[in-house]
Amino acid sequence: MEKKEFCRSFCQSCGMPMGETDEMYGTDADGTKSEDYCNLCYAEGSFTEDMSQDEMIELCVPHVVAANPDMTEEETRNMMKELYPSLKRWKEF
Repeated sequence: MEKKEFCRSFCQSCGMPMGETDEMYGTDADGTKSEDYCNLCYAEGSFTEDMSQDEMIELCVPHVVAANPDMTEEETRNMMKELYPSLKRWKEF
């Protein structure tokens, strides 16, 4: 898998950075690596959890705060509420 452009280097469901290798990428139904989603959100061609955007935010807040102790839960939640609508899974068409 070639190096991803900036906007695709983040999971388009949870916003997690996925790095420059394909190890964190989920899989499509045919087993190929997804170009959009991480392996926690997407496997074998479908999302691993059926949840709303708000539920995804609440699931991710503790993980982001743990990785960034200088951020509060409120700051993290607010950041995600701004970011998530721009991600492919949550965009309103």
